[in-house]
Amino acid sequence: MKEISMHILDIVQNSIRANANLIEIEIKEDTKSENNYTLVIKDNGTGILPENLKKVNDPFFTTENKKTGLGLSLLEQNAKMTGGFLKIISEIGIGTMVTATFCHDHIDRQPLGDFALTLGNLIRANPKIDFIYLHSLNEKNFKIDTRQIKMEIGDIEISNNKIISFLKEMIRENIQELRM
Repeated sequence: MKEISMHILDIVQNSIRANANLIEIEIKEDTKSENNYTLVIKDNGTGILPENLKKVNDPFFTTENKKTGLGLSLLEQNAKMTGGFLKIISEIGIGTMVTATFCHDHIDRQPLGDFALTLGNLIRANPKIDFIYLHSLNEKNFKIDTRQIKMEIGDIEISNNKIISFLKEMIRENIQELRM
C-alpha cells in the first residue's frame, strides 16, 4: 500500500467485518514538539480473540478465507521504516483500537493520499455505520461526525450522491486549511 488512506481503508473494512457500527478515525500530526504522524482507528466491533491478537501482525495469519492477512503487517512495516510503531488493543465485545505512529518528516512516511475519496466511499457504501473523523495538525483541527450530519440532513440518505460530493469537498478543503 502506497498511501496511508489505503491502510485506513483496509483497517476500516476489518472493523466493518467485526460488526462495528461506530468507527473513529483520527490523524494527529505534530510537527513542532514530537515530529509524529499518528493514525488511530477505533471501533466498537466484536473485538479480536486474545489468541488471535498475538498473531495479527503475522502476514500469513488471517481469519478470513484467504491465505494472507497483509494489511496490519504492512502498516507495521511502514511505521517501523520511519522509526515508528504499531499498537493494537482489543477487547471482546468492546472493540479494537489500532494505533500507528510514524516519524512525520521521515522520507519513507507515506502520504495520506486521497482520504476524502476513501472516507466518502466508505460512508456511501456503509450508510448505517457512523464515522467520526478527527484530523489535527499541531493546534489546528477539524472533525466530521456522520451522526451529526444525519441529524442535519433529516430524511435525505447520507449515501446520496450530492451529500457524498459535499462531504468529500469539505474534507479536502479542511485538510488544505490545516496545511495553511
